[in-house]
Amino acid sequence: MSATKFDDYARGYEDIVTGSVTASGESAEYFSRYKLDCMKRLGLPQGEPVLDYGCGVGGLLTLLGEHFEQVHGFDPSKESLAVAARRTPTATLHHEAAVLPAQYFSAAVLSNVLHHVPPADRVELVRRIGRSLKPGGKLVIFEHNPLNPLTQRVVRSCPFDDDAILLWPWSYQRMLSSAGLGRIRRDFIVFFPKFLAALRPLESKLGWLPLGAQVMVTATAEGKR
Repeated sequence: MSATKFDDYARGYEDIVTGSVTASGESAEYFSRYKLDCMKRLGLPQGEPVLDYGCGVGGLLTLLGEHFEQVHGFDPSKESLAVAARRTPTATLHHEAAVLPAQYFSAAVLSNVLHHVPPADRVELVRRIGRSLKPGGKLVIFEHNPLNPLTQRVVRSCPFDDDAILLWPWSYQRMLSSAGLGRIRRDFIVFFPKFLAALRPLESKLGWLPLGAQVMVTATAEGKR
């Protein structure tokens, strides 16, 4: 994941995302709020610290700040962090992953980050995040689903996804287990565009169906690392 590349896109990031998902009829904020709603349903403790790893310009971070009392964000892009700081001044932001405290967070989220990470480096990145979680803490991953043709089209049309290597839905179990995490669960999410919004209440029952535009995977930090 190139920090320099995301420095260049920081100011117009959300406009680019909204443009790339225009077929859905929704904005970048809609998808950030969708992810927050998914995290709410997990029953994560609101009073304990949560980490947005790869927070970018803070689209999801800002919403996390509305629900959780202690919000931290990490990103290697200084320009993105500058935007995030203006949007969410109450968040604690980190530019160096090495300074993230060990066994501190009750939850961490990786939102559309891993497809920018070379496959050979993914286990170590997840292991690093796992070390920052308290025993019993949750890692929540949101990623594009390459089994969805529209998702493939969206990724191809997005300028900063030119380096994207999407994760196959069956790859998460091995990656997370290798990183020392357990109780792994995968659900497919984001099924209906805006013109079919009346059907969206059904989405919580369709997690087994591999046609969702995105994948949500959860895993638990167990014991000391």
